[in-house]
Amino acid sequence: MTKLFTLLCCFALLLPMGCATLDAARESADGDTPPITAVNYRLFRGDGTQASWEELIAATKSATVTFLGEQHDDPVAHHLEQSILRDTLTPNLALSLEMFERDAQLPLDEYLAGQITEQHLIASGRAWSNYDPDYRLLIEFARDNHLPVLAANAPRRYVNLVSREGPQALQALSEAARHYLPPLPYADASTPYAEKFYQVMEENRRSSEATNAEDTATPATPEDAQKQAEEDQAKLQRSLQAQSLWDATMAHAIATFLEDNPAGRVLHVNGSFHSAQHLGIPEHLARYRPGASMLVITLVPDKLFPAFDHGALNGLGDFVIVTDPALQPVYQDE
Repeated sequence: MTKLFTLLCCFALLLPMGCATLDAARESADGDTPPITAVNYRLFRGDGTQASWEELIAATKSATVTFLGEQHDDPVAHHLEQSILRDTLTPNLALSLEMFERDAQLPLDEYLAGQITEQHLIASGRAWSNYDPDYRLLIEFARDNHLPVLAANAPRRYVNLVSREGPQALQALSEAARHYLPPLPYADASTPYAEKFYQVMEENRRSSEATNAEDTATPATPEDAQKQAEEDQAKLQRSLQAQSLWDATMAHAIATFLEDNPAGRVLHVNGSFHSAQHLGIPEHLARYRPGASMLVITLVPDKLFPAFDHGALNGLGDFVIVTDPALQPVYQDE
């Protein structure tokens, strides 16, 4: 359930408010996160062969953009992201985050410059409710080391607009609003990305139907059933388009930074669905910044830990870090 919850929390159709509601469902088994050490993760290349930390760090330093694809409720992933940021620190490095939206760049910059308090950053930047335990140390490290931080994500109000009305609705926005978005129209999702998206949504639909079988209404006529199916398909398509707006916006934020800083490097933290298999954000970035070298690191808890599950994990990234599922939050069904 944890994997599916984490993936679906970032789909605009299901949660118009985005991932800011994530922490409300998070509880560890004993209320505390135990110390995280090397026994809580295993590092592999994308084909499942073992890799070293030194190899991962060297690859990260040589890439223009490194994607750290996490599950947002994974404490091991957050610990490792802090370590990767620390060990790849160079003067030309920037940290980029899905967790802040592009219109939050000003309060983020003001906090990094010491001009506003952390409380005002959290309020004005609309920080996720799990900011303190999961992302605060990344921001503090960047602040202490004078690193720029990119508020990379699309404002959720515009993602929700697409999920309700489709991407054409963005054209009616003001010039000031479009400043926070990629050039319009942004590209559609690739076929492999769309197939992956539809598969997850179908799995969720089946799971939901099985859970709520008694509450599922049967259409009165075949015509009603056909109409419902068409409406569901249109809604699903808009959800994919909203997902693609997230991806395109984060890619464009990174590309804009690199255009202004040709020698720069970016370490971008996002939910794993946005970058796994080099799909999503990397595809859009290749359009905005052709030739930029990209590295995908996917961090994922898996039931076969510490082994590498080739069926589930093969090819999820250039590196795949399998994390200890015993440290993941426990979710209580209502």
